[in-house]
Amino acid sequence: MLAVTARLLVMDVDSTLITGEVIEMLAAHAGSLDLVTQITERAMRGEIEFATSLHERVATLAGLPVSVFDDVRTQLELSPGARELIADVQARGWAVGLVSGGFVELVGPLAASLGITLYRANALEVADGRLTGRVTGPVIDRAAKGVALRDYAAAVGADLAATVAIGDGANDLDMLATAGFGIAFNAKPVVAAQADATLTGRLDAALDLPAFAV
Repeated sequence: MLAVTARLLVMDVDSTLITGEVIEMLAAHAGSLDLVTQITERAMRGEIEFATSLHERVATLAGLPVSVFDDVRTQLELSPGARELIADVQARGWAVGLVSGGFVELVGPLAASLGITLYRANALEVADGRLTGRVTGPVIDRAAKGVALRDYAAAVGADLAATVAIGDGANDLDMLATAGFGIAFNAKPVVAAQADATLTGRLDAALDLPAFAV
């Protein structure tokens, strides 16, 4: 009898697992939405480095109270088919991980709600109950996403060939390239051009792709 190989699905969060961009939801509370949206679009198209864009956007959040996390958490909406995709692969015994250029303060609870224990995201610095406009620790950028996928695969005992990654922006390119199969979801042209497959609409449409064949 052949041994069953561990399988792993790794997903981006903003505009992939969920429909929106968390940084923009936070910026709406800070009054900096227009500026942040412009910077986000440039970063996702690959026009500026992600780390640069992150620092510029987070700086506009300075002064927001930490209670903003509770407000934004209620706004998070899963992409169509996201819950179904995750439930299906988990039922098959796959591990699922999240890696996000967003923020662990929101990604952590979201992951827990979906039964996901593998996740990485940026952390926002807080002082006296308010955001300082800075992040703490290493930035989860394009390279870090690729590293996360490798680390997750090692942790669950999956060969890289047995991994699938799904993302939408330029920040996901290393992760998509590192995975055995990379899927661009509602993606920017630069990402769609480099992925193994492209999807629009529903995430659970991925289940029809060869990478998910049993």
